[in-house]
Amino acid sequence: MHCTWIPALGDLGDALTQLNPELLICQPQANGELSAVAAVRTQLAPEVPLIALLDTADDDAIAAALAVGARDAVTLARPDRLRAVIERELRSFRLERALNTTLQSARDYRKQLETVLQRSNDAIAQVQEGIIVDANTSWLGVFGFASASLVVGQPLMDLFEESSHTALKGALVACLQGRWTDHVLKAEALRADGGVLPLEFVLSQGEFDGEPCVRLIVPARKRDERELANELADSVRRDPATGLLYRRPLLETIGARIATPARGGVRYLALLRLDKFAAIEKEIGALASEQLVIELAAMLREQTTPTDVTGRFSGTSFLLLLERGNERDVETWAEQCVARVSKHVFHVGTKTLGATCSIGLGVVPHGNPHLDDAILDAVDACRRARHQGGARVAMLDRADTDSRVQAYDQVWVKHIKAALMENRFRLVQQPVASLRGDDPQMFDVLVRMLDHQKKEVLPADFMAAAARNDLLRNIDRWVVGASLSFAAQRRPGCLFVRLAKDSLLDPSFPGWLDGQRKATNADPARVCFQVTEEIAAAYIKQIMQLANAVKSRGFRFAIERFGGGRDPKGLLESMPIDFIKIDGALIQGLAGNVELQQQVRALVDAATKRGIETIAERVEDANTMAVLWQLGVQFIQGYFVHAPEDVELRAEG
Repeated sequence: MHCTWIPALGDLGDALTQLNPELLICQPQANGELSAVAAVRTQLAPEVPLIALLDTADDDAIAAALAVGARDAVTLARPDRLRAVIERELRSFRLERALNTTLQSARDYRKQLETVLQRSNDAIAQVQEGIIVDANTSWLGVFGFASASLVVGQPLMDLFEESSHTALKGALVACLQGRWTDHVLKAEALRADGGVLPLEFVLSQGEFDGEPCVRLIVPARKRDERELANELADSVRRDPATGLLYRRPLLETIGARIATPARGGVRYLALLRLDKFAAIEKEIGALASEQLVIELAAMLREQTTPTDVTGRFSGTSFLLLLERGNERDVETWAEQCVARVSKHVFHVGTKTLGATCSIGLGVVPHGNPHLDDAILDAVDACRRARHQGGARVAMLDRADTDSRVQAYDQVWVKHIKAALMENRFRLVQQPVASLRGDDPQMFDVLVRMLDHQKKEVLPADFMAAAARNDLLRNIDRWVVGASLSFAAQRRPGCLFVRLAKDSLLDPSFPGWLDGQRKATNADPARVCFQVTEEIAAAYIKQIMQLANAVKSRGFRFAIERFGGGRDPKGLLESMPIDFIKIDGALIQGLAGNVELQQQVRALVDAATKRGIETIAERVEDANTMAVLWQLGVQFIQGYFVHAPEDVELRAEG
């Protein structure tokens, strides 16, 4: 028997997770210590038996120990009973563990058998500690290898482009820990002939030669006549050279999309055009220049998401419909796209050359969108970017100077005030998921307005008008009051409530908050107020005062959209923060961008050193989740986790 002494209660959690003990013996030195030890054990290793070692073990003492979670109580005065209790508990623990292992193995083998039967043509490789230990014939065929000896014993990463490595590593770790379900992982495979092949994987736990492994499965594609017909119909709508939509199908698809309400966020049209293309065409010729456009289209496909609509708008320009969380996400995407093209070396025949592009952005309004207006805005913005020298992003900003906006505000101000008077706001919640396996019961709170027909109005439609007309403070107070009521009724682990600048700079807010807390009887530890990094950096003194004020009342404090400012690490050192939410603009292109991954890792490391928990915003796919796992991020939120949904109880503000 190997014994380990834990000198302090604070060390117990790490010991339980790292040492995997079979038995825990506690000799309490103070009142309540046994109960505290039992609570930690129950949370982290509930299957481990706990025995209380007491000075006296009469019926009352044993009953008290059992009541807090111990399996029994013993004394050193009766070593024979002590030994019998320990042997009994060890035997019981080992039998239960063996039974659970057997049941899990039976389930695994049954699932594996079903997989083999259903997917006999799947390409399968088995990986242990990053090394391929087995691969079937289909796997060899996918990668173009003639013999398994050329693959087995080689590092898995050697078969994939470097941009896919971080996601693969994260997914392998998650799968071994039993925290990867049926998510599909995308990666760029390197074939034996030097070609690059995009693949989609399913990962599952397995066993090889008695040791745990991860199975990577490329499902065999089964196509029926309907699928073939759909592919044929789609192919006639696309340019065979670029794989993108022709102009007419492109405009029809975008028109149909914007005619349906957005699920949230913003919509923009982006017009991308190569700079100085006439000079390039003159230098390399018409045929070679078309090859350059085709290569640019391939880069563009890699830069977009499955929800984006992309097509060739004219000879050297492409039009995209982008749906993102906010305007900043759109600008970041465009800037990353321009930078990637500028750094890329184009291979045209025997020549290599560089090129740049410009992108113009035009907003698509949520209410009664006009496609022609949005396209004209994007075209004008792109023309402006090119006239300014190219290799840049431009956006038309007609916000406060346009008379249409003033008329727009007059209408929305009436609607907002009426909705506040008639209580036609409601909360929706978006779950925050843990990458550590447990369910934290944490939710991000969002607000919606209902019109007179009870139809939902998104914040993007009315928040800008509210900000321009000093109504954000009123909306904030409704949201905070409703959130406190919700926290009191449903008792979530943590409810994230964002505050606008008007509330943050309002000296009366802490006092008003005291009244709301008393009225709702909410536990302040269940509520976390959050502000954007942009506001926190601009008003450091005021935000620090507010953070200290709410934390002194038991609430928690977070900074969202974190990491894109001038000095994010400086904010970590100066602000009393419980959480940071890493900016969704950084998360969007994370899976294939090594520089972004290094930037996010630096933020996570800096936060971890200060005991600040990290949440990634707007996670949209399994590859991004796998990368975040590898980078050490603790929580994620976004449509990949769950779309926003109504709160379970209607809370009155």
